[in-house]
Amino acid sequence: MKALLVDFGGVLVVDLWPRAAADWGPRLGVEPAAFLSALFAGDEEGVLVGRTDEPAWWEVVAQRLGIRRPVLDELIADLARREVWDEELVAYLGRVRGRARVTVVSNAWPDTRRRIESVRGHGVLDDLVLSCEVGMAKPDPGIFELALERSGASADEALFVDDAEVNIAAARRLGLGAHRHTGAAETIEAIEDFLSRPR
Repeated sequence: MKALLVDFGGVLVVDLWPRAAADWGPRLGVEPAAFLSALFAGDEEGVLVGRTDEPAWWEVVAQRLGIRRPVLDELIADLARREVWDEELVAYLGRVRGRARVTVVSNAWPDTRRRIESVRGHGVLDDLVLSCEVGMAKPDPGIFELALERSGASADEALFVDDAEVNIAAARRLGLGAHRHTGAAETIEAIEDFLSRPR
């Protein structure tokens, strides 16, 4: 069976970060770019590959932004509320199962599995390969190789969907088909084209 390897943030979930940065930056007295840097820059790789747990990382973020616990809790809750699934794409992937094995391959913080499980439980996803659980983050070739192994597909039987060009390039170097996500309609078209090709 063919395999679809699909990113989480920015693909299954609509990219929330530009709007969040535009809202929170001025409130905290920092530029939007500095807000995003506080969340993701520097040693964020530690939380991505499971060396740092999520509460500890949020404490780092709070120190970088100069905020106390009540504001941090409000920030975390607000970001959670902004996490909106692309319902068109999720529904389509639910219909694809049986034609392809659908695996999320995501650079993810440790709490991500809990947030995805509700959708996975509705029969949309077959597997989750999360960087925080496997100790490798895209564009590391190892995470793609592990996802292929767990999906039971070879590179030429798989299509990888992501919104980041660096990850698309890494997948292509390993021989995977790859599509850069810019919207549900284009991604669905690319998946249909991939699935219609003979093995």
